[in-house]
Amino acid sequence: MLDDIIAGIPFGIILSFTIGPVFFVLLETGATKGFKSALVFDAGVILADILFILVAFYSTENLIDKVKGDSNFLVFGGVLLIIYGIISFLKASKSFKSIVREYQEVHIQKDYWKLFVKGFLLNFINIGVLIGWLGFIVLANSLTSSYNGVFLFICGMLGSYFVADLFKITLAKRLKRKLTPKRIFKTKKIIALVILGFGILLLVQGFFPKEKARLQHKIEALNPLD
Repeated sequence: MLDDIIAGIPFGIILSFTIGPVFFVLLETGATKGFKSALVFDAGVILADILFILVAFYSTENLIDKVKGDSNFLVFGGVLLIIYGIISFLKASKSFKSIVREYQEVHIQKDYWKLFVKGFLLNFINIGVLIGWLGFIVLANSLTSSYNGVFLFICGMLGSYFVADLFKITLAKRLKRKLTPKRIFKTKKIIALVILGFGILLLVQGFFPKEKARLQHKIEALNPLD
């Protein structure tokens, strides 16, 4: 149980530092309007994520039951993560001028309800987020083995995602000063490549299921108490 939660933590941190409009608005809100306003905005973002997770989970639940252990399902998840990584990488290839303009065009409302709705809509209108969650659910199914493994993995992701956002809000002013266009550009590409790498990993597992099984047996042999 705890292992499944811990397994999801790194992925939540990676997602939290995916740089886009939500990232910029969260920093800008924390820097100009304070911790509480940024927290309300972030709550809207996370609500959109939860809805995407529910859609992704229930749309693949029957599929997971039917093809659990089938290497084709891993290929499916790998393709989704690769698509998500490629989309993120291509978006990261904007010019520095476009990145700066995206950062400068942030508009902050004072009303908490408007901030919450803005956080929700900024995340919800991005169909790439749904594709990403579909891929991560398949990844969770690959990395976990307990009955509620996927659920616990996603909880670990969301928990670390939220904690990382609290960290960003607390250090918003300092982070805002440090985020030069060059650093933003590099960070976006690195995160996109990391997600792309996990997609390739799933593909490899799908194409070589016997090697994956052997590796799992070796890992279990190294942990006889589990």
